[in-house]
Amino acid sequence: MASHRVTHVLCAAEPHGSVAALERLADVARDRDVHAIALVGNLGGGGNPGPEVYRALIRALAQSGLPSYWVPGPEDAPIDAYLREAYNMELVFPLLRGVHGTAAYAPGPVLFAGLGGEVSDDPNAAREERARLRYPRWEAEYRLKLLRELPEHESVLLFWTPPAHKGEGSTGSEALAELINTHRPRLVVCGGLPGTRMLGRSLVVAPGRLAEGSYAIADLHKHEAEFVAGSLA
Repeated sequence: MASHRVTHVLCAAEPHGSVAALERLADVARDRDVHAIALVGNLGGGGNPGPEVYRALIRALAQSGLPSYWVPGPEDAPIDAYLREAYNMELVFPLLRGVHGTAAYAPGPVLFAGLGGEVSDDPNAAREERARLRYPRWEAEYRLKLLRELPEHESVLLFWTPPAHKGEGSTGSEALAELINTHRPRLVVCGGLPGTRMLGRSLVVAPGRLAEGSYAIADLHKHEAEFVAGSLA
């Protein structure tokens, strides 16, 4: 399945250290017509998760046999353990790619990119990666400028922080909403309350907490998402 052009993406968020939830998600990926997985933190469940926690989670994700892309959440701190283990596991499982502040291609090609942790709209907000992952808006703008330098392809962006939506009085990030309107990805996967909406030409999907059994399957071409709540719990 990994060689299929990516059109259906299995979206998940907030596993909170549950290897069992990721194993069940891998089962869903094998049973359904999906071509890739997009996962946003919190991955390790907080409390300074060690490398063995990330190792177990990534191994569970790899059971799907699909290209999989992820970013950390605010509780996946300090960043050192996360980045070190993500790098090591990508060498073992070449279909898995962390895209925190970077990008990777899926079959199609479809470009996956993102930034995990909290994103503050305040450009002067303190940058934090030890006790919690938190970034000022300029970091998101700087990290994702690479999208302008790459050939234009369909893209999927991953953020833990949801983007703002003025029409709904959203409390999400205006900076991320601006980036989405600039780069116009087909799909955005984020944390926050479960739901879907259009932001410009981009489908924004917040799949809910995987630790509570929730996920979504997004269709890149139809701009639709199927939500499943609580079935993996």
